[in-house]
This record gives sequence, C-alpha cells and structure tokens, in this order.
Amino acid sequence: MTDYIADVRKYAANADEAKVNAIVKHLGIALRNRDSSLVSCTDPDELKRVRDSWCKKKLGLTDEAAIDATIKSVCDVMKADRSKSRVTFYYLCADKLGKLSGL
Repeated sequence: MTDYIADVRKYAANADEAKVNAIVKHLGIALRNRDSSLVSCTDPDELKRVRDSWCKKKLGLTDEAAIDATIKSVCDVMKADRSKSRVTFYYLCADKLGKLSGL
C-alpha cells in the first residue's frame, strides 16, 4: 500500500498530507516490509513498540496511561481493518494525543 494519505483519510477526512508524509519519512525502510508496515492490535509486544518508539520517543510523551488509552482507542477505531497501516495508526495516535503539530 503506497497511497498512505487515502488510507489515513478513511479515518481522518481532513488529514494533513504534509504530516502523513512526515510519518512516512520517519518510518522509512520499515514500510518496505509488509509485516513492519502494519500494526497488530492483538500483539502486546507490537503495542509496546508503538507506545515506546512512537508515542514516547518520537512524540515526547510520558503519561503511559494516556498513551495506552489512546492506542486502545485507535485499535477500536480501526478494528474493522484487518491490515492496519502503521502510517495511519501513527497519524491517528498523534492526532488523538494532540501532537500532529510537532511532526
């Protein structure tokens, strides 16, 4: 899947293309591998990776309870999508956490 903005706009109609491109640039080579380009909401290690690498390290957040609640919320929003794009997942997390402006 290379049309990241279209996928993000399924969940956030007014998604900012520049912010989506910033996430794509941040993820870089990880998007070339199908497994690493997707997020699994049923894998605790994967959700920990999202929390630690994206929400804490990249977005600079520290409140684990708020981060975990946001990740769960995004999982719920995307539950109908069997292949959850990492770009879309990260965009929705950043949006819900109020951190899009920092991308």
